[in-house]
Amino acid sequence: MRENRRVFVKQGAVALLSLGFAPHFLARAVAATTRRRKVVVVVFQRGAVDGLNMVVPHGDGEYYAARPTIAIARPGSTGGALDLDGHFGLHPRLEPLHGLYSRGQFAVVHACGSPDPTRSHFDAQDYMETGTPGVKSTQDGWLNRVMAQRHDAEHAGAMRAVALSPQLPRMLQGHAPALAMSSIERMGVAGGARTGDAFEAQYAAAADQVLRQTGQEAFDAMRTLRAVEARGPRTAAGAAYPRTPFGNALRQVAQLVKADVGLEVAYAEIGGWDTHVNQGGADGQLALRLSDVGRSLGALVTDLGTQMQDVVVVTMSEFGRTIAENGTRGTDHGHGNAMLVLGGPVRGGRVFGRWPGLTREQRVDGRDLAITTDFRDVFSEVLALHLGVDDLRPVFPGHAWQPSRRLGLLA
Repeated sequence: MRENRRVFVKQGAVALLSLGFAPHFLARAVAATTRRRKVVVVVFQRGAVDGLNMVVPHGDGEYYAARPTIAIARPGSTGGALDLDGHFGLHPRLEPLHGLYSRGQFAVVHACGSPDPTRSHFDAQDYMETGTPGVKSTQDGWLNRVMAQRHDAEHAGAMRAVALSPQLPRMLQGHAPALAMSSIERMGVAGGARTGDAFEAQYAAAADQVLRQTGQEAFDAMRTLRAVEARGPRTAAGAAYPRTPFGNALRQVAQLVKADVGLEVAYAEIGGWDTHVNQGGADGQLALRLSDVGRSLGALVTDLGTQMQDVVVVTMSEFGRTIAENGTRGTDHGHGNAMLVLGGPVRGGRVFGRWPGLTREQRVDGRDLAITTDFRDVFSEVLALHLGVDDLRPVFPGHAWQPSRRLGLLA
């Protein structure tokens, strides 16, 4: 009997671990509200995307002087940027977003980022995920603190905060319920239905009340996700997600939004942006990554249709790249960057933020794009105006955001 229990606990723990979430987070999974909610989707471009080739300052002559081989040509040229406002343009592989810009559903915030000057990927990502630049002792993430602040009867359920990633990202770690999963379809117990039934029966019969309750919650949550998967059609007509991990992640975000399981924040990530060597211009390794981003975000908008009125998507990256290309036709770790913002409530068709310029006198340390907008100001505005977060002080401690400082991103 003792051996059976030992094996049960061990295998059961492994089974629950394979779900990608902590069991105690599941208490409210089944009670998730079915009414439509406002949703924020955060996309992390890990590795420091080159914001100057993503959103091209084609109206600044210094850009072309600093990048003789990797610059994106001016609008109207072969492989040229897609003009936004006469000064900025999109990388041509972001064509799906260009139409959204014209329709007022997509905006850019340029020259923004973290005020901390580190050029370490690890530290910069950590600071942006904890929301406390320069402070290494912060234990939880800012997105989790948002969830904790809004935790009441109206805002309950393990499906409130979901990361479509193998592990829970730093920004969602903390006391509030959060769920990480690689795939809705793979949420289950290895071994199929018979194994799952056996585990559920063992949990139901467990003498330990906590263990019994935890098991019941876990299997109830799995049934919820199975129901999500079973609700078809999965994608709307014309929503062509690329067959990539990022495209698949956004497809599942749309699936959760449409299933009405109480989702409030979603997280997805895409790596491969650390382009020190052979970065490329209109084609090449950066172009391939941007193509994935553009096609995936475009498909998400098409898939959600009118439900995009309740959704705001914001991209982020830990820092930008150097203004000048290096000797291996790439770019090195820099400072200021660009954030992409799209959704129904977005006042799109504009490039927000003050442009600092690219001359040597205007650069940081003579090499980097200066930051004129703190990334926390961008998220503060989205959280306050879209999610209705009243008090942002616990979310971004030490950072004082005032409505008077709003960029005007949201209607």
